Amino acid sequence: MKQSSKCALGGIIAALSAALMILVAVIPFLTYALPAVAGALIIFIVIEIDKKWAFGVYVVVSILALLLVPDKEVAVMYVAFFGYYPILKAAAEAKCGAVLAWIIKIAVFLASMVLAYVLMINLMGVTIDEMESFGVWAVPLLLGIGTVAFVLYDIVLTKIVTLYLMKFRKHFRRYFK
Repeated sequence: MKQSSKCALGGIIAALSAALMILVAVIPFLTYALPAVAGALIIFIVIEIDKKWAFGVYVVVSILALLLVPDKEVAVMYVAFFGYYPILKAAAEAKCGAVLAWIIKIAVFLASMVLAYVLMINLMGVTIDEMESFGVWAVPLLLGIGTVAFVLYDIVLTKIVTLYLMKFRKHFRRYFK
């Protein structure tokens, strides 16, 4: 792929990712879904270019999200996990066995979520409404539900990659040479 095509693809993915996260101002109940979808777009950079370019796009979108997204929780979710996860997923699955890759991915997810919420609670004043309802069990319950959602997200990402490689990549390659 030519350098100009790499820049164009990176710019398109960055703009689309930032726009998706800004959209949370219009559709506020998609606080977690929009950064997840924005992060999933990075997988196309990983596939078509490489992990270094994908990391560059992640950094650009992270800066844009922190500056432009009105809901800072969305920006933090992208920066803390969803933005770099496709890069981590590709690296873990390429270099490790399936079981070790899952252990790494789940451990990074849990550590990222705990760190993100500790930062949001302490620095940004974000509150978790469920803390009052569930008391001591709120954090383990939320992490458990989050882990199940994360596993489903990972499986869906794998299916999207497979579908893209089998059906759509040849069409994509016509436009970005």
